[in-house]
Amino acid sequence: MSAPKKVVLAYSGGLDTSIILKWLQTEYGCEVVTFTADLGQGEELEPARQKAELLGIKPENIHIEDIREEFVRDFVFPMFRANAVYEGLYLLGTSIARPLISKRLVEIAEMTGADAVAHGATGKGNDQVRFELSAYALDPNIKVIAPWRLWDLTSRTKLLQFAEENQIPIVKDKRGEAPFSVDANLLHTSSEGKVLENPAEEAPDYVYQRTVHPEDAPDTPEYIEITFEKGDAVAINGEAMSPATILTALNEYGRKHGIGRLDFVENRFVGMKSRGIYETPGGDILLEAHRGIEQITLDSGAGHLKDSIMPRYAELIYNGFWFSPEREMLQALIDKSQENVTGTVRLKLYKGSARTVGRWSDYSLYSEAHVTFEEDAGAYDQKDAAGFIQLNALRLKLLAARKRRVG
Repeated sequence: MSAPKKVVLAYSGGLDTSIILKWLQTEYGCEVVTFTADLGQGEELEPARQKAELLGIKPENIHIEDIREEFVRDFVFPMFRANAVYEGLYLLGTSIARPLISKRLVEIAEMTGADAVAHGATGKGNDQVRFELSAYALDPNIKVIAPWRLWDLTSRTKLLQFAEENQIPIVKDKRGEAPFSVDANLLHTSSEGKVLENPAEEAPDYVYQRTVHPEDAPDTPEYIEITFEKGDAVAINGEAMSPATILTALNEYGRKHGIGRLDFVENRFVGMKSRGIYETPGGDILLEAHRGIEQITLDSGAGHLKDSIMPRYAELIYNGFWFSPEREMLQALIDKSQENVTGTVRLKLYKGSARTVGRWSDYSLYSEAHVTFEEDAGAYDQKDAAGFIQLNALRLKLLAARKRRVG
């Protein structure tokens, strides 16, 4: 790959991406444009601007954007229409943010005339794959620079030495190795590494940042109602809200009641297993509520088909194929299933759990007349079940007869 002339860097303002910024300048002698995304990670982003300016980036080349609404509306909500969970547990909080960051990197590159983008993901993880597959799907000619796969700064000591040699400010507590690494956005917080690397050891309580310990949550349950339209949450307790505002509010309910903690050993796309601590307080509530409204509005055939494709859909997101044709095909099927997923769900929040306790909809398929144990006024003739059973039993009878005949 020829040396880039201008690079758009996914920049957090932290030590690692600041080192990458300087390394790009010194290694390639290129102009650097920084992009810092506000995805609801809960950190003040203005210091990233100041840090970039300190490292010689022109003000017009510093891009800090609030993309929380786009994140929830166009990425999180479509994923939740599918009830997507990876390996049965993980709500894909990191995975779903990467294609949006890549999308903006590529768009800013086009806008500024840059010929390359760069990220700070390591060569051991999934994020390198997600960033780069997304970038190539959007611009097949873009150059992608992954410094962790290229440089010789292979230890924390070498990184700190490079920072000191290049007058990169080092936060005091970064001189010792951090106890664990954290990725955060409006959907979740994930923590990995160091004190968490031994899966046999319980994670220290200080790792959890977004939720109170369930044992310390209120002793009185709280009830909330979430309203859906076509599979997306649109209101809480009757108050209409934007997608990002809804998720922010649900995060606060989840934080208060200790909902959304997960200690998980997952299979990375690159082949190794990793242990992470995830907190998805609002996401856990939203998933429970969405399943609750689907219970009465989604036909069994449609629902069972949708559930059967969910693991494949979740795997595509986890592995970085958000912009692939197969994910878009599955999304079209999922979105079709949501046309009548409209109504309201009541949930009970209590000490780490969110449970559906009521649901209603003008589009409900639930018929009390058919399922009642009381008189059903002729809505259902129970004698019909005999023929239904005999037809379904026919092949089983033939198999049993053959087994008896031939031993």
